[in-house]
Amino acid sequence: MKEQIIRIMEQHRGSFVSGEELSRRLDVSRTAVWKHIAALREDGYEFEAVPKRGYRLVQVPERLRPERIRELLRTTTLGHTLHVYDTLDSTQTKAHELVAQGAQEGTLVIADRQTAGRGRMGRVWHSPPGAGIYMSLILKPRIPLQFTPQLTLLAAVALCRAIVRIARVPVGIKWPNDLLIGGKKICGILLESSAEDERLRYIVAGMGIGVNLLPDDYPPELRSIATSLAIEAGHRFEREVLIAAVLEEFEALYKLYDEQGFGPIRSLWEANSASLNRPVRVRTAQGELEGIAESLDDSGGLNVRLADGTMTKIFSGEVELR
Repeated sequence: MKEQIIRIMEQHRGSFVSGEELSRRLDVSRTAVWKHIAALREDGYEFEAVPKRGYRLVQVPERLRPERIRELLRTTTLGHTLHVYDTLDSTQTKAHELVAQGAQEGTLVIADRQTAGRGRMGRVWHSPPGAGIYMSLILKPRIPLQFTPQLTLLAAVALCRAIVRIARVPVGIKWPNDLLIGGKKICGILLESSAEDERLRYIVAGMGIGVNLLPDDYPPELRSIATSLAIEAGHRFEREVLIAAVLEEFEALYKLYDEQGFGPIRSLWEANSASLNRPVRVRTAQGELEGIAESLDDSGGLNVRLADGTMTKIFSGEVELR
């Protein structure tokens, strides 16, 4: 039904089509027409509605182009098996399903819109259509299970390097998984792993980037804490270019990690950090603590020096920059 409405509106591009006309041509009630128009608005279509004149299609959402991503890819493995969807509940969920069906390392799942995108600690990831990058990458690293947090930091470095290269904006990494511009969140990372008998089977690395969102695209509660590349740089970006750049940076670091371990990744993370050498408040399952974030632990944890001079290691928690 939505496709039929869009087809009719495209035939009358620039003109109004009355609700009565749509109702007649689609053989549905005017209430049904209104509901489908509302659903299309949620999908990113913009309509002007004027009483007694009807609806006019103003703007269609920008769609991701799989063929353009493939054209831009410079990787050996990552992203060559590509699944692109207009809408998913979550790219993470779909990636897990694909692994169960035999998906190989490097398989990439991208959605133009998520209806139930998720972040760390059960949070919802705001995923409007046509404006962001919401993707999940399947990895099958040969590492001990306890080293999986290191790959969150690797992903953060890859994203940081790609964004700086393409958008030329100053980006900092907040431990463990947020990228910030001017203190506002531009990107989040969610790694989910599957293990069997204490052996790592695979990892799904979820990455969400605010690319072309405008201030009004964010709900009020996010406007003071989230931003986008378009807001910061003052112009829109071709999302496919950034996707290809992220995969290129990720593959280079993933190879480096496989050959030399976490040491080089840790150095790169620390060089791009927005967390180190400044006061932080950390909320953990055991309570809150405050101190100075000094460095990364060998396993990827955060070393925090407390007021009494003692050093504590944080492996899981929420960091607030003071």
